[in-house]
Amino acid sequence: MAICSCAILAIGCILNVEIPNNYKITESSGLEVTSSLPITIEMDSGEDLIEAGVLNNPNQTYDANLKLMNIIPLKNVKVQVVEENKVIPCGVPFGVKIFTDGVVVVGISEVKVNQSTVNPAKEAGLKIGDVILSINNNTVNSNEEVAKYVQNCNGQSLTLSVRRENMTFSTEIYPVKSEDSSYKAGLWVRDSSAGIGTLTYYDQDQQVFAGLGHGICDIDTSELMPLRNGDIVPATINGIVKGEKGTPGELRGYFSDQASIGTLLANVNTGVYGTMGKSPVQNEPIKVAMKQQVKPGKAQILTTIDGQTPQYYDIEIESVNYKEHTPTKNMIIRITDPKLLETTGGIVQGMSGSPIIQNGMLVGAVTHVFVNEPERGYGIFAENMIEVSSSISQDDVRNAS
Repeated sequence: MAICSCAILAIGCILNVEIPNNYKITESSGLEVTSSLPITIEMDSGEDLIEAGVLNNPNQTYDANLKLMNIIPLKNVKVQVVEENKVIPCGVPFGVKIFTDGVVVVGISEVKVNQSTVNPAKEAGLKIGDVILSINNNTVNSNEEVAKYVQNCNGQSLTLSVRRENMTFSTEIYPVKSEDSSYKAGLWVRDSSAGIGTLTYYDQDQQVFAGLGHGICDIDTSELMPLRNGDIVPATINGIVKGEKGTPGELRGYFSDQASIGTLLANVNTGVYGTMGKSPVQNEPIKVAMKQQVKPGKAQILTTIDGQTPQYYDIEIESVNYKEHTPTKNMIIRITDPKLLETTGGIVQGMSGSPIIQNGMLVGAVTHVFVNEPERGYGIFAENMIEVSSSISQDDVRNAS
C-alpha cells in the first residue's frame, strides 16, 4: 500500500511539471486536461466550471485546482475565458521581404594596416548578433548608411548606439585606414532578408494574417531579424528538393508578383504577422482550438507543393507538449500521407506555417523538421499564434490598409 501511494505521488509530481499553469477556454471548448490518467478540474469553491458559470463570462480569469483521481491535488492553475476565434486556414506559399530596424552585425573581421592587423569592431566590444541603431546620434537602417559613415570618418571615432538582446548601450569605434587607403571598421552588417514560407491563417474580421509558425532569423547569427517594415507578395512553388536523412529538403519557388498583398507588423518567435486586405484562399473559416483540445492521433496539414494551390495531406500527431517555455515546439507530428512522402520525403523547408487541422479545427502549424527523420517534425499550437495576431490593433489595420 505504501509503495502504491509513493508511486501515485511520484506520478503526481511528474504531472505537476508537465501540465501548464495557464489555460484559455471558450464557451464551446470547456477544459478537458489531456492525460492518460484521470485529472479533474474544479474551482476554489469545489464546483466544476459549468456549475460555477465560468464559461458564460468571457474576458475573465479564474483560479482553479487540478486533481489526480479527484483526490490528489496537482497544482493551482489560471483559467482565462476568451471569445471563440474563427479563421480561414490558408496553406498557400508567400514571399517575404523584411527590412531591419537598425542593421544586424553578422561578421567581425581583421583589417590589414601597415603589414599588421587590427580589429576595430572587436575593440569596440561589438559581437555578432548586435544591432546598430544609430551612428553619431543619426539613425541607420541600411548597409550603405553604415558604409558612408565609416568611409567619411576621416580617422575620427564614431559613436554607436547598439542593442544586444534586451539591452541598449553606446560604444566608440575607431575605423582605420586599410592598405587600400579606405577607412574600414571590420564590420559586416545586414539590413534585409527575403524568402518563401507558408501562410497559416487569415482572420477576415480583423484583416490579419499569420504565417511560418516561427520567426525569421538571420542566417548567420540565428537571431530574430529586428523588423522595421516589410511586405508579403504572392509566390509560386516550381520545384522540390526531396528531404533525406541528414539533409533537409526544400520547396523551391519564386515571387510571382512584386506587388504587395500584405504588410508585415511583427516578426516574433511564433511567426510573422501583419495585415492583408482579403483572404488569399476561398476556404471557409474554422474554429481555433485551445491547446487542451489538441490530441495525439490523426490529423491533416494543408500545404502547397506545386504552384499556388494547397492540398490536404494526412499526418499523425504523435505527442503533445504543454510546457510553456517551448512556444514553437508544442507537438511532434509525423507525415503519413503516401503521396507527400513520395514527393517530398516528409517535411521540407518552405512548409513552415502549413496549418494543422484536427477534428475540423485549426490546432497548429508546422514549424521544424527533424533533420535525421524528415517524415517527422514539430508543430506550434494555433492558440500561441492567435494570441499574437489578436493583439494587432484595429489602428494597425487601418494604418496599413
